[in-house]
Amino acid sequence: MIIFPAIDLKGGEVVRLAEGDMDRATVYGDNPAAQATLFADAGAEHLHVVDLDGSFAGRAENREAVEAIVEAFPGYVQLGGGIRTREAVEGWFDLGVARIVMGSAALKDPEFVKDMARAYEGGIVVAVDAKDGMVATEGWAEVSDVPVVDLARRFEDAGVAALLFTDIGRDGMLKGCNIDATVELARQVDIPVIASGGVKGLDDIHVLSLHAHEGIEGVITGRALYEGRLDLAAAIAMGARA
Repeated sequence: MIIFPAIDLKGGEVVRLAEGDMDRATVYGDNPAAQATLFADAGAEHLHVVDLDGSFAGRAENREAVEAIVEAFPGYVQLGGGIRTREAVEGWFDLGVARIVMGSAALKDPEFVKDMARAYEGGIVVAVDAKDGMVATEGWAEVSDVPVVDLARRFEDAGVAALLFTDIGRDGMLKGCNIDATVELARQVDIPVIASGGVKGLDDIHVLSLHAHEGIEGVITGRALYEGRLDLAAAIAMGARA
């Protein structure tokens, strides 16, 4: 099971939001590339990066920071946030990003996302962000009437690499990951699922690892790392045993 330390970018700084609210951002640093290097030094081979400003703008807003992260991090970078055009997808892959995460586009232009998944095999991750079981988009500012599992199933034959499932109500809150909902989604689809939102410590990693065989590919963690509640090296070691 892959452990993805998260770097969320707002105004070029490393931040974490509470429940996806841009007005409730905690700043953890002003050097994203240095943070990426620290995660690599702790043993991380995968990194999850989000251009938060881009999620709302629908275009890259923290390009320089992302470029610096990709250059500094020796492993695989997974990037999301406002990536909604073919040119944007191609540009990030050309830069060296390993995976592109698409959320709003998956709901509003699914054929485009499927085209990208076919063109870049193993390179597209579909974000299914949930608020009370329904898909949220536009940086989580809009909640649709589409159930999460319905959206996920639309991409089963498209060749996407994984589904990234986030319970918005838990994200950045250290309430514990919504393991039940994450595992239930993994059981209902044939696409690997990445857990996200609310990881508070090693216990969450342990329980998720017990379900790795049911399709849990990995878990994203941010605030727990930045606040010293989760040791990254220990989490990676636990994930490797799954």
